Amino acid sequence: MAKNIFIEGLQGAGKSTLTSTVEKRRPDLHIYREGDLCPVELAWCCYMTCEQYEQALKQYPDITEEIRKWTMQEGAYYIVAYTRIITDYPGFHKYMEQYEIYQGRKSLAEFRQIIFDRYSSFHGEGNVFECAFFQNIIEDLILYYQLPDEEIVEFYRQLWQHVEREHFLLIYLESEDISGNLMQIRRERMDADSNEVWYPLMIEYLKESPQGQTLGYQDFVDLVSHLEHRQKLELRICREILGEHAMILPSKKWQE
Repeated sequence: MAKNIFIEGLQGAGKSTLTSTVEKRRPDLHIYREGDLCPVELAWCCYMTCEQYEQALKQYPDITEEIRKWTMQEGAYYIVAYTRIITDYPGFHKYMEQYEIYQGRKSLAEFRQIIFDRYSSFHGEGNVFECAFFQNIIEDLILYYQLPDEEIVEFYRQLWQHVEREHFLLIYLESEDISGNLMQIRRERMDADSNEVWYPLMIEYLKESPQGQTLGYQDFVDLVSHLEHRQKLELRICREILGEHAMILPSKKWQE
């Protein structure tokens, strides 16, 4: 019986590399990456009412078919993997971004209900999910809802009640050198003119979040501090809540 494998860890921990390795070795498994139409995660996707979806189709009539191609209906809502749509339409991606659930766009109660309902509704096996259980959810709980650690742990304790545990396995890549990993990402994610692309966006995201404003986040040191806190919290949840359903591996040394 094939497990549903959830791959987690901080930025630069090697999640994408591990996901690609699993994909090559286990072609029978279905891979879900960030931005895909995924049954349990909504990163880089719209979560729209029927009225909002129909309005988007009217707003962009020339790419209606492309929008429909990257849409799935889930109950009364339409989920659109809008970042998968390549278009020259000015402002298209910004328009669609407003319908994401992340970055505090929903109340905490709405956010919680959407996530719990989707995990409750998901039944299946033989899937690999990258960044579907921790990364985007916990970033919002920390940075946008500004929940204390105990409330975040309780959120995951409740979420765990909605998970089909029989097929669940989370592989957590623990970063032993967070600062070094981030420096490597900064070097790797540059444009053709050697300008940093990822890092300025990450710092802006951190600074502009409610938590960033509260704590006065500004620079690389603050980013490292935030991620150290996040990893400590994620490891605690793995050990206290997921237990035998979580496997913790050293970042980038799992291949040795």
